[in-house]
Amino acid sequence: MKSLIALILASGFAVASLPAQVLRLSRERMIRYTSKSPYERFPDGRPKVPDLLLAKVQGLSAEEAMLGGQGFPNNFAGDLQLLHPGKKLVGRAFTVQIMPARADITEVDRAEFARTGATRPWDHQVALDMLQPGDVLVMEAAANVGGVVGDNLAFFIWKRTGNGFVIDGPIRDLDGIAEFDMPAYYRTSAPPWLTNGIVTGIEIPVHIGNALVMPGDIVLGDREGVTFIPPHLVQEVVDAADIVHAHDEWTKKKFAEGKYGSRDIYSSPTDPALLQEYEEFLKSKLDASAYQEYLKRKNVARPVRPAR
Repeated sequence: MKSLIALILASGFAVASLPAQVLRLSRERMIRYTSKSPYERFPDGRPKVPDLLLAKVQGLSAEEAMLGGQGFPNNFAGDLQLLHPGKKLVGRAFTVQIMPARADITEVDRAEFARTGATRPWDHQVALDMLQPGDVLVMEAAANVGGVVGDNLAFFIWKRTGNGFVIDGPIRDLDGIAEFDMPAYYRTSAPPWLTNGIVTGIEIPVHIGNALVMPGDIVLGDREGVTFIPPHLVQEVVDAADIVHAHDEWTKKKFAEGKYGSRDIYSSPTDPALLQEYEEFLKSKLDASAYQEYLKRKNVARPVRPAR
């Protein structure tokens, strides 16, 4: 056991004051992994993207936050169920990992609890009590068979954070949770109470669908699924989306006139007169810095979504 703890500490995981099975990134390691974030941090080192920037993320779609070209090809999970389709989910990821229980691990933990005089073992509610306003609970729990939250804990999450959750695993009391005006994503529903799971990680990298999620990533949930944006790329994504929104507005405006074929307008106009009109429209819609960014990018990569 001593050698195992030494290995965990050497890997940058903190175990102090946590049960033996629970891993958590140390503040130093958290800052190292998220060193590109320019924003302030929570006491544990998790990046804290400003609320004003989060408000701008509300206007984004999943397509506008695809980051394969920036080295993040796995930042989208599109195979989860939605509690309320059409209700956006935006916030800072607070990650939790729950694994199936093992008798040899739980026996050790129970012995430790008995020695400390604890009246209740560590469970996922300890993690829920750490949530902050604006957080999104992001939980890896796909290997479990019992619901990891029901209507009572879902209500707690909603009121504690003003937000919702992303649970790659089962939830329970779905009819009760559906009454809450909260955004939420989940893998499946399961009536039984969670009895076979143990918390193995808090504020660590977690696996959600096809995505790897870091604590402090910005969560963007829409009808298509859940997108995770590293903090240092949020401003860039928002700025690029402003260009896309202006582009889409002009494109639909020209289509509505009924005078052009789709290739005349989309994905970019080819006629010189239309191109001039297009760029004048963008200039009127974008601030000076955004328009200069458009001019800088236009000969490198079109700031538009793929045709669909």
